[in-house]
Amino acid sequence: MQTMDPPAQPQNQQMVSFSFSSQMSREDEEMARSALSAFRAKEDEIEKRKMEVRERVKTQMSRVEEETRRLANIREELESMADPMRKEVAWVRKKIDSVNKELKPLGATVQKKEREYKEALDTFNEKNREKVQLLTKLMELVGESEKLRLKKLEELSMSMQTE
Repeated sequence: MQTMDPPAQPQNQQMVSFSFSSQMSREDEEMARSALSAFRAKEDEIEKRKMEVRERVKTQMSRVEEETRRLANIREELESMADPMRKEVAWVRKKIDSVNKELKPLGATVQKKEREYKEALDTFNEKNREKVQLLTKLMELVGESEKLRLKKLEELSMSMQTE
């Protein structure tokens, strides 16, 4: 009776170990799926924000262009008027220059933010790819470890039976 108990114990350990391995594989797969899903959701959110910012910038640029056209028309009308309107013409020209000065840094800011966004997105994507590679490596290592454990258990079981 005592000779049968020890082989039963390694088999139970083998079943627990094997069950643990399949559970870890499912958990790793689920974790990888979850990470990928979160990455895609974040990517979609970033793309949405990017589109919103572009829309706002386009809207502002359209307004500015329309205002510039209107100011140009006003300038032409003022220039065609008599001398009493020169002060208003000068004032409008100063306003146009002021708006143009405000536009230049805004354009530079938009370009800078787009560059920063692209760099951040590239870094994020690279790190995520690295994470996926590491998860894959982890799953491979866990699988190999389980195979080695199973082999050891089989060897122990065989040696126990031969004794």
